Amino acid sequence: SMSTIRDADFAAEAADLAKNQILVQSGTSMLAQANGLSQNVLALIR
Repeated sequence: SMSTIRDADFAAEAADLAKNQILVQSGTSMLAQANGLSQNVLALIR
């Protein structure tokens, strides 16, 4: 029964890790897109 609890905790932690990795990747992507938009605006102004 102890191994079942440890296995369940490991599965939950693995799911949380995957979720957090996706959130970091999407955040990084949004920052890159925002940076690209500001570069385009600056290029238009010049």
